[in-house]
Amino acid sequence: MSQFSLTRRVVLQSVSAAGLVAAMPGRVFAQAGAQLRMFWWGAKERAERTEKVNALFVQKNPGYSIAGETLGWTDYWPRLATQAAGRNAPDLIQMDYRYIFEYARRGALLPLDSYVSKGLNLADFSPEAVNSGKVDGKIYGVSLGLNSTALMFDKAAIEGFGVKPPESGLTWAQFGDLAVEIAKAAKRPGFFGVQDAARFEPALEVWMRQRGKALYTDDGKLGFDEKDIGEWFAYWDDLRKRGGCASPEVQALDNGEIDTSLLTLGKSAMVFAHSNQLVGFQALSKGKLGMVMYPVGAKPGQYLKPAMMMSIFARTKSPEEAVKVLDFFVSNTEAGLLLGVERGVPASSAVRKAVEPTLDELGRTMAQYIGYASDKVGSLPPPPPQGAGEIQQVLRRVNEQIGFGKLSVAQGATQFIAEAKAVLARG
Repeated sequence: MSQFSLTRRVVLQSVSAAGLVAAMPGRVFAQAGAQLRMFWWGAKERAERTEKVNALFVQKNPGYSIAGETLGWTDYWPRLATQAAGRNAPDLIQMDYRYIFEYARRGALLPLDSYVSKGLNLADFSPEAVNSGKVDGKIYGVSLGLNSTALMFDKAAIEGFGVKPPESGLTWAQFGDLAVEIAKAAKRPGFFGVQDAARFEPALEVWMRQRGKALYTDDGKLGFDEKDIGEWFAYWDDLRKRGGCASPEVQALDNGEIDTSLLTLGKSAMVFAHSNQLVGFQALSKGKLGMVMYPVGAKPGQYLKPAMMMSIFARTKSPEEAVKVLDFFVSNTEAGLLLGVERGVPASSAVRKAVEPTLDELGRTMAQYIGYASDKVGSLPPPPPQGAGEIQQVLRRVNEQIGFGKLSVAQGATQFIAEAKAVLARG
C-alpha cells in the first residue's frame, strides 16, 4: 500500500508559554484549551508544510492543539462523507470547489460571514477570491491558493527545432498552425506539436466560455448543444489530420496523470494543464518548460479557481478557535512563507507580496502567471453537477472513437450530447 493511501496523523500542542511544541502521532493530549482536528488531502510535501504551519500556530497560541490527518484524493472524500454523516467531521476541512456546494447545502459547513473582520481577515482578497467560497450568497470556504488553466510547453525543445515558442494571445487558428509547424520541424516519428486535447474537459470549458456558452448551467444542465461540441471535435479532428496533434494510439498512453502526460513522455511539445502543476511537470522533464495562457476567443474563457479551500465543520465545538486557525493559514505572512505556492498562489495580496521574493524560479513563474492572468479571465462558473465525472469519460471515449475513425465528427457530436444528457438525468 502506498503512502498516499494511508492515513497520516500528527498532533501538535502548545505546552508552555515559551511555545515548546510536541508532536506525537496518534495521540491527543488532554489539556485545557482548544483541541482541534484538521483534515486535508495531498502528498508528502503538503503534509510537511501544513504540519509546520500548525506547529507555528500552536507555538504562538498556548493552550491550542491541532490533530492533523491526511489522505490521498481518492480516499479523502469517502472518509469525509462518512465522518460528516456521523457528525464527527474534523473542525477544519480542506475543501474543493467541486464539493463545497454539496456539503454547504446539506448543513455540514459553517457559514463564515459573521467572522469576516472579526477574526477572519479577508481584506486583501479580491472579490472573486472571496466569492469562490460562497454558496447561495454565504461564505463557506476560504481559498488556500489560486490557479488557472494553462498551456505547458517544452521551451527548450521548441527553440531547438528552430520554432518560436507559444505566447499568450494566440488565436485557436494560430495555435493550430504552430502545433503543425512544431511537428514538422521536429521530424520525429510519433512526436506531435500538442496533445489531442479534445478529450480534456477544462480545455473544452475554456473553448465554450470564449463563445459565450458554459459547460454547465446553474441548474446542472449542459450549457452547449450538438453544434457547439461538433465544432470542438472538428477543430481537433482537422488538427489530427494535419499532423499537429497526437494520433489516437499515442494519446491513449496518457491516463490523466502528470507522469503519463505526452509532454512528460516526450511525445508532444505542448499540453493543456493547470498552473499549479508546473512544478510537477518540470520535475519530470529534462528540458526547461514554459507556461502561457490558452489560445484566445471572443470572450474570456479562463478563470481563477481556488486550487482548494479551507472550511469549518458546522458542528465544531470551537468555532471561534477554528476560525483563528483558518485565518492564520490564509492571512499570516509567516504561515504563507511556510506554505509557499504548493496549494496555489496565495489569494491574499499581502501574503502573495511577502511570499514572491522567497520563491524559486518555478514558484515565481506560477505567481507571475496568476498576476498576468488576473485581469484577463472571466467569472467563476457554477460547480459541476453530479455525474460530471462520468461525462468526462464520455468525452474521452467519444473523441477516441472519432480519432480511430469509428465515428464521424457529426456522429460523435450526436452521441456525446445524448449520453451526457442521460448521465445528468440519472444524477
